[in-house]
Amino acid sequence: MGRVILHCDLNNFYASVECLYNPEIREKPVAVCGSQSTRHGIVLAKNMYAKNCGVKTAEPVWQAKKKCPELVVVPPNYSLYLKFSNDVREILLRYTDLVEAFGIDESWMDVTESTKLFGDGLKIAESIKERIKSELGITASIGVSFNKIFAKLGSDIKKPDAITYISEENYKKVVWDLPVQELLYVGKSTLEKLNKFAIYTIGDLANSSPKFLSKQLGKWGETLWEFANGYDASPVVPAAFEPVIKGIGNSLTTPRDLTNNNDVKLLMYVLAESVARRLRAHNLKGRTIQVWVRAHDLETFEKQGPLQNYTYVSTEIAEKAYEIFTGFWKWEKNIRAVGIRVTNLAEADNNVQLSFLEDDTRQKKEIVEQCIDSIRKRFGYYSVQRAFLLTDSVLNTNIKNVNGFESASYFNLLR
Repeated sequence: MGRVILHCDLNNFYASVECLYNPEIREKPVAVCGSQSTRHGIVLAKNMYAKNCGVKTAEPVWQAKKKCPELVVVPPNYSLYLKFSNDVREILLRYTDLVEAFGIDESWMDVTESTKLFGDGLKIAESIKERIKSELGITASIGVSFNKIFAKLGSDIKKPDAITYISEENYKKVVWDLPVQELLYVGKSTLEKLNKFAIYTIGDLANSSPKFLSKQLGKWGETLWEFANGYDASPVVPAAFEPVIKGIGNSLTTPRDLTNNNDVKLLMYVLAESVARRLRAHNLKGRTIQVWVRAHDLETFEKQGPLQNYTYVSTEIAEKAYEIFTGFWKWEKNIRAVGIRVTNLAEADNNVQLSFLEDDTRQKKEIVEQCIDSIRKRFGYYSVQRAFLLTDSVLNTNIKNVNGFESASYFNLLR
């Protein structure tokens, strides 16, 4: 018997929870949005009424209101969403212990063995869907398939409150005519490359040469070809499994647009301190620096480059990030957000080959940063700061959001 994989996607999750708790707005277009005062004013989620007005996730609030003047905007309540997410998880665990979260509102389930108790995948999906609706008051769309990629695709095909079955017999008919960007992990950059070679549908991708795709996209090209042909064999990984951290990073939306290199350089040091501190906390060093930039029109760019040695020193991370940035950014647009990620990680206490020919001060830098960690732990983060960070009082106000609290993100890259 083949695998039976489900993907459960909660419909318009944030907005559905808000409407559940506020009956007055249930029949109105509603969008959950970030704070405009901190320039996070984008649509995080919307209900079906707002969607029918053309409101899209991730677009600015002003743009959403232009499309839908009667739009009701509510701030996010993450603690409430987390509660509902945990409640949904408890329902899923009634059917199998093989449940893998994919964000706060999505989960994969391997119910292969559970079919002996609860019936086939469609019966299990129907039971789960109805329990979520009756017990929690929200709806879910569920994809049922023989692998994770198609199960995820199934939950996206038909919404809301629906079930889509993609089998080994029907997947070509159901999947191959869909736009190639519907396939998981086909992002904007990959889509542009595929379209360049007249690959517009998932079927076009499936019928392409894997060698050609590998030549154009690297190893990832062959992986996408396997996904399109239903060859995904990745397991559903339960929550008890702790994945290896493959990257640590942080990003920051600034209180004003960045307009010159000096602005960006200041933010690079802010972010590098945050990332380096977390590397040291995990006893890790990295050798590849990735720089992420979002322009004022929300277009994003990402570049990376290697370091000569593994490091968790903030100065080395910031200097390399700034070097990467100045190498590709030509200031045709102002910038509203910057991010740094360190990848290609190794344990920090591995043996290191020292140089006899260079004035290697790396060990001294590491000792200095470890001492700074100790001082900040005892006397607070602001007991030691770089003088450079005090040159711009406006941008400096956001340092607290990156280094002063534990709100910074860990970036776990694709396994």
